[in-house]
Amino acid sequence: MYALTKQMSEVHAMVPPQWVCCDLRTFDMAVLGNCEVIMADPPWDIHMELPYGTMGDDEMRTLSIPLMQKEGFIFLWVTGRAMELGRECLELWGYDRVDEVLWVKTNQLQRIIRTGRTGHWFNHGKEHCLVGVKGNPKCNKSLDSDVIVAEVRATSHKPDEIYGIIERLMPGSRKLELFGRMHNCQPNWITLGNQLDGIRLLEPDIVKRYRKIYPDGYKI
Repeated sequence: MYALTKQMSEVHAMVPPQWVCCDLRTFDMAVLGNCEVIMADPPWDIHMELPYGTMGDDEMRTLSIPLMQKEGFIFLWVTGRAMELGRECLELWGYDRVDEVLWVKTNQLQRIIRTGRTGHWFNHGKEHCLVGVKGNPKCNKSLDSDVIVAEVRATSHKPDEIYGIIERLMPGSRKLELFGRMHNCQPNWITLGNQLDGIRLLEPDIVKRYRKIYPDGYKI
């Protein structure tokens, strides 16, 4: 495993964070080319009052996920009723669900949260991240646990540990995060979402495609 990690890290240089403020329902994903890893924290409609706008089930099903990846992994955050819809979306997008990561939420005293912000029947003290695979990507298996125990921060702010897990699984690869915010922007990641600060694209092939598709720039 170490030899594979070292070899893959040497092949791929680290790229500074990149991002595009956009509406994922209309942005042309062909700009990005192929990404080995996708992570998404969608604004699911979980039939509860939330401090942000949500997307309908059909809007989620018809996202252009299949265009973004020929082979690789997807990490899809789900909660409540979105757990079943998330599994359905993975199948529609062409993935086999192979695992999931569980985030056990703690407070500032490192105690398990007892009064979660979501849940109809019980207060949710955890969230699930479904893991799907397409094709047979080269990766480092069995390096990490499938459980993250981490403190709750702002609404929808997922634990930073997930980035380490993914980097060790697919070191140095091009990664894409959907529905991200500025705190999500990471090296080797392209972040898309409607709460980002403008556009920052650095890789020449992506910049070339962006200018071709949006010669006058993209307006959200």
